[in-house]
Amino acid sequence: MSLSRRIARPLIAVGIIYAAQGVLRDPAQAVPRAKKVTDRVVPLARKAGVPLPDDTATLVRLNAAAQVTGALALATGRGPRLGASVITASLLPTTVAGHSFWNETDPAAKKAQSIAFFKNLSLFGAMLIVSGDTDGKPGVAWRARRAAKDARRQSKHLATSARREARLAKARVA
Repeated sequence: MSLSRRIARPLIAVGIIYAAQGVLRDPAQAVPRAKKVTDRVVPLARKAGVPLPDDTATLVRLNAAAQVTGALALATGRGPRLGASVITASLLPTTVAGHSFWNETDPAAKKAQSIAFFKNLSLFGAMLIVSGDTDGKPGVAWRARRAAKDARRQSKHLATSARREARLAKARVA
């Protein structure tokens, strides 16, 4: 792992862990804001077959636990792409529910929420990049394309060999 990854990943993760552990310990502050989103998302998720609890506090804690777990995976380098993907998925409801600056009427609160919203948007983009970072190694998509290319080349070679063997067999019979 490169030095920049070794330093950057824990630095990214520490902010996520700090915020999420606070919500894990005391979700009461986040519940009223999250309720607006969970009331819409939970019925849709259930229609899709995803079993989610009704309790908003439980959902807020699950989201925070997912963020802590993803951040720990990112910070330790054990599954950083998966951890970044989990964080990316959990940031969407967090950002929409927790930082809806468009609903604020107080200018100071609107400014604070817009800063937090765009900070999370930046973090979302960073996690998208990290979730695709292969650390200089070939990714799954590249390996799949390479395997398909190798299979095509091998099949052409086998077809050519089979035609040659068929011609030789025909020549021996005749």
